[in-house]
Amino acid sequence: MPTDRPLPSDDNDMSKSTRSKNVISRRSFTTTAAGLVLAAPTIGMAQEREDKPSKEASATQEDTPTPFEAPLNREYGAPDFFTPQWKNPQINRTMAADFVIYAHKDLSKVQLLLEREPRLLNAAVDWGNGDYETALGGSSHMGRKDIVKFLLSQGARIDIFCATMMGMLATVQEMLSIEPALIDAKGPHGFTLHFHAQVGGENAEPVLEYLQSVKEIELGPTPPFLKRSQSDKKKSKK
Repeated sequence: MPTDRPLPSDDNDMSKSTRSKNVISRRSFTTTAAGLVLAAPTIGMAQEREDKPSKEASATQEDTPTPFEAPLNREYGAPDFFTPQWKNPQINRTMAADFVIYAHKDLSKVQLLLEREPRLLNAAVDWGNGDYETALGGSSHMGRKDIVKFLLSQGARIDIFCATMMGMLATVQEMLSIEPALIDAKGPHGFTLHFHAQVGGENAEPVLEYLQSVKEIELGPTPPFLKRSQSDKKKSKK
């Protein structure tokens, strides 16, 4: 007689299947975990490289000077009749500084930046200790009449230093007659009216003579940049 054997039940099949899946799952987990462990240092190193700037970049950032404000003790009291709302962004400080610096010698850059941001025209940069300078101020004490003329044509605010360098004798005389103390006025970086007349070259010689008649001072040597400019003009004429 055939021996009665228990037929395989669905429960037994499911049990075997589950065990098989568990074995596969454990193997998969072990393999995956090992891969993650091996990859972790690489991921960490990549992240560290992303987070840390290069030594060259760090050195450059550290060597680049940045502006900073002097501390303020407002013991005099805040104005009680007007409170600035600061609703609009200020002109970017770096862009304003670039504009003023380029105005010392590069007309094309001045035109480019002013086209990009017209409000740079009368921007003043404090180089420290209240040494404010505009693009017109920079181009004036460098004797760059081409840049000065362009800035004036765009609406820059002319002052006595610019008028002196440009040889505007009547204008300088009129301003000094209104306020004689202007003879001792200092422009950007402490440059005097006499200095501006010097860098103005031949056209400003009558102004320099007039200033000397008002207050005679010992004139310094011709600035090196003016000597180079005069030399370049002579070469171009040849």
